[in-house]
Amino acid sequence: MTATAHLDLLVRGGLLFDGEADDGTARDGVRADIGIREGRVVAIARDGEPALPEPDPSRGGRTIDAHGCWVTPGFVDLHTHYDAEIEVAPALFESLRHGVTTVVLGSCSLGAGLGTPEDIADIFCRVEGVPREHMLPMLEQRKDWDSLPGYLDHLGGLALGPNVASYVPHSNLRVEAMGFRRSVEPGYRPSAEERAAMLRWLEEALDVGYVGLSAQTLPWDKLGGDRERSKPLPGTFATWGELRELARVLRRRGRVFQGVPNLVTKLNVLLFLWESVGLWRPKLRTTVISWMDVIADRTVMPLVGTLLGVFRGLFGAEFRFQALPQPFEVRADGMDLVIFEEFGAGSEALHLADLGRRAELLRDPAYRARFLQQWRKIFSPRIYHRDFGKTRIEACPDGSVVGKSFAEVAAERGTEPALAFLDLCAEHGEGLRWFSRVANDRPEKLAKIVRNPGVLIGFSDAGAHLRNMAFYDFGLRLLRLARGEGGRPGALTPAHAVHRLTAEIADFYGLGDGPEGIGRVAVGRRADLCVIDPNALDDRLDDVAEAEMPGFPGLFRVVNAHRGVVKSVVVGGRLAVQDDAPAEGLGGERFGRVLRAGDRAGA
Repeated sequence: MTATAHLDLLVRGGLLFDGEADDGTARDGVRADIGIREGRVVAIARDGEPALPEPDPSRGGRTIDAHGCWVTPGFVDLHTHYDAEIEVAPALFESLRHGVTTVVLGSCSLGAGLGTPEDIADIFCRVEGVPREHMLPMLEQRKDWDSLPGYLDHLGGLALGPNVASYVPHSNLRVEAMGFRRSVEPGYRPSAEERAAMLRWLEEALDVGYVGLSAQTLPWDKLGGDRERSKPLPGTFATWGELRELARVLRRRGRVFQGVPNLVTKLNVLLFLWESVGLWRPKLRTTVISWMDVIADRTVMPLVGTLLGVFRGLFGAEFRFQALPQPFEVRADGMDLVIFEEFGAGSEALHLADLGRRAELLRDPAYRARFLQQWRKIFSPRIYHRDFGKTRIEACPDGSVVGKSFAEVAAERGTEPALAFLDLCAEHGEGLRWFSRVANDRPEKLAKIVRNPGVLIGFSDAGAHLRNMAFYDFGLRLLRLARGEGGRPGALTPAHAVHRLTAEIADFYGLGDGPEGIGRVAVGRRADLCVIDPNALDDRLDDVAEAEMPGFPGLFRVVNAHRGVVKSVVVGGRLAVQDDAPAEGLGGERFGRVLRAGDRAGA
């Protein structure tokens, strides 16, 4: 039997960017037919070679016409919080339809692999903007695992759309070893037995293929629930010595250390950088969030660039910042947005889950004075610019304010912008919907970020901040930058952009090698790929909408509304998405698989 006999799927005539790079240079695209059988690429006929035969429709064969389109490996989303959604809607369709065929769970020190349902929900929900009243009952009904290895086995039994890999989440690891209350007790250090347990569980997790460990050192992210509500996450109470002990395991095993620096002091990013340095020891692959051109502080971008140059160039650090290839924009219902965790008065309001009690607080004169004083404080650490002139009200029961900024409303009412904001939040609660841009507003600076070899492209937070953000299409945004916008030349070549979204990430996470590896289109490899219309990489990518959350009736989230950009998505050799619609079986059958780093990669 020849390699092309009885093809299951043929991708005909597209411009193939295979994801590969030779000598550090991404390979240019070439016209090609791609033949797929039994989940693998079995033949690639490049331009000038004999065309591949059509599959037999009577045997279920199918041809995808890719003429005029780009064909790429499926994108890798290295930073998601799908730990809740994957349980109720494992197709993860909003990512899949934008060309993402692999997602990584367990980011930012939190996930679902360890802990009781209540522990998991209290760690996860407030930080990631997933309603606890949806997540906790779901976990109580569905949780059938009690260990990190068992969690991967559980994921493997779901009807996965994309492939899935996971970090070991440090906050959950800490709670499991120390107990929920003691893990967030200031000044308490884990005992020798508790440290040994964490190390043992980490080793066991790496044995079965977890890609690494995720850690959190930023105290702005808070616990939900009623037990220790509004305390920082458990991981933030760890000393650097505790993290270094865990990092030694990662270094020895060649796995990834993901971290969130403490943006209050900004100094411990140097510790993450130093951990990644080799010199007299093996390098530690380290990635932290996030490099952005922050509107609130224009010194951040050049400072990060300098640090990357010094540590990667001088010390050979294996370090990458995660970066989004698009403006960082957020939406909020009233005060429900993580930026208000940056200062005490904001956290004080978010501590009150009851909106009636919160409204009373927002009207209290003493509170308003505290809020105003802290909001205006010039030298306080911040990510958000706190300029209410850079906002837009998108919806409100009071239609007279829609389309205006809070500063414009304040001018009409003769008050301070911050006080006008509090007034509208108190009066309308979640009925007040507004928008603001936080970072990456300057195209020329964004182009420098996405070209820098010290970044990994991705930081979508997919599955989290459901009402706040929609970065599911980050891969398409990078391809648009590669084509160029508004008459500007591309920030990088299409081939380089594809490599950054696929093989580069796969290799960093130890998931790119061998026939089971991801990130490349090559004969013998599993077939994960997408077909993209480059002419549709235009202003339609800016469109967002609201849609009901699959698996959580009555819960609406922000999604990317554009259509007609990704023509087809193939996972494991099966057509998963065609013309923005799920293919037959998606959501009920398994398309993707659990990816396991190391010797068990792709098992």
